[in-house]
Amino acid sequence: QVQLVESGGGLVQAGGSLRLSCAASGSRFSVNDMGWYRQAPGKQREFLARITSGGRTYYADSVKGRFTISRDNAKNTVYLQMNVLKPEDTAVYYCAAFLVPTSWGQGTQVTVSS
Repeated sequence: QVQLVESGGGLVQAGGSLRLSCAASGSRFSVNDMGWYRQAPGKQREFLARITSGGRTYYADSVKGRFTISRDNAKNTVYLQMNVLKPEDTAVYYCAAFLVPTSWGQGTQVTVSS
């Protein structure tokens, strides 16, 4: 297993930007696919983005064109750059390492005010 710690959440106005970071422990970070999810109150956890060990990226339609996932293997860190934020982006954001089973961070709150 790997331990994940998210940071970078906060309060931002609609139209603004935030960059989330997820620091991972473990020496095998570079071979793991990593991803971001979010969960709003009363809703199920929602997939947002995934980045493979080779750097290929995948996005949910709801964030495509606004969010960008990236990774720095030298720092064992994955990022989520979020632009043009909307109030409906308000949620707790979770980092995931696609192991068996998936490892999750503790989450970081993102609140977008209108």
